Amino acid sequence: MIKAREEIKNIIPYVPGRPIADVQKEYGLENVIKLASNENPFGTSEVVKKALVDYINGGLNIYPDGNATDLKEKLSETLKLSPENLLITNGGDEALTLIAQTYINPTDEVILSEYTFTRYTDSSTIMGAKINFVPMKSYRYDLDGILNRINENTKLIWVCNPNNPTGTLLTEKEVLNFLNKVPKHILVVYDEAYVEFAESEDAIKDAYNLFKEYPNVITVKTFSKIYGLAGLRVGYLVGQPDIIANINKVRGPFNCNVLGQLAAINALDDKAFLKKVYENNLKGKKYLYEVLDKLSLPYCKSQTNHIFFETPMIDSKTLFEEMQKRGVIIRPMKGNYSRVSIGTMEENQEFAKTLVEVIQNFK
Repeated sequence: MIKAREEIKNIIPYVPGRPIADVQKEYGLENVIKLASNENPFGTSEVVKKALVDYINGGLNIYPDGNATDLKEKLSETLKLSPENLLITNGGDEALTLIAQTYINPTDEVILSEYTFTRYTDSSTIMGAKINFVPMKSYRYDLDGILNRINENTKLIWVCNPNNPTGTLLTEKEVLNFLNKVPKHILVVYDEAYVEFAESEDAIKDAYNLFKEYPNVITVKTFSKIYGLAGLRVGYLVGQPDIIANINKVRGPFNCNVLGQLAAINALDDKAFLKKVYENNLKGKKYLYEVLDKLSLPYCKSQTNHIFFETPMIDSKTLFEEMQKRGVIIRPMKGNYSRVSIGTMEENQEFAKTLVEVIQNFK
């Protein structure tokens, strides 16, 4: 047997939210809803769809622009930044991988929170880093705890804000106070995939500008969530030109396909679609809060398009299995914690009805 790298020995391949077709086939169900992957339940902008159809009619035989020049220019105009501050990636996931490949050495340590996006751990572990987990406080990042873990081997700190899976938020004041205390030779990766859903006035709305005052910060953005382009995989990084240039050396050629680039350019113009998604997400969130309150189930107030909740009477794996048997796919977490994506109102109501049915069977 050919031996693989030791660093990947204990890594479990990423398991996405279960596909609808798999559940339909396994349980013989016709109607199944998926509320497991924080996808946009309201589809994709009509402006975007028209642009894609028009392009496809002309053929897909030409390689995409490897530099994503037009998309960078559009983002530069939108964010008032230089193209040198931007790197287009194959979704936010590739962005995380490229950062780790560029900056993490086997002797380095990285710091992250206990309940946060699993790809931070995997991307770091693959590069041989030592992972330093910091417990949360009230399901929020413990920034003081992270600062206390910094040592001479610390290379990188992962921060997800608002956080996945808990949906909790670090305020602008908290983040800036934290960044002022992080040594400048430590890279801080600030992932704000869900910030467009944040309703709090204390949220940082323009974290893509952090690098201007904090050169060691790189911000991760995505078109997968509020823009509804998860199927096309488009993300980007914002940071100092030297950091962006280094990461670009690791990036594969043609990493962002032509349809993804075109979709992202057009998505930036459809403000009405974003407003509709935001407002409906807010309505769905409030409805699900009411459902969980009536069931006396603990949950985190969310600044995202998902809700992290606890079912003390049933573990998350069992809840997941019982829910999907009835045609509702959610995301099991550790212990008795689960995560549900906020869907359309019809999907939210179906989730509520099914959750009540399952819980009643375990009382």
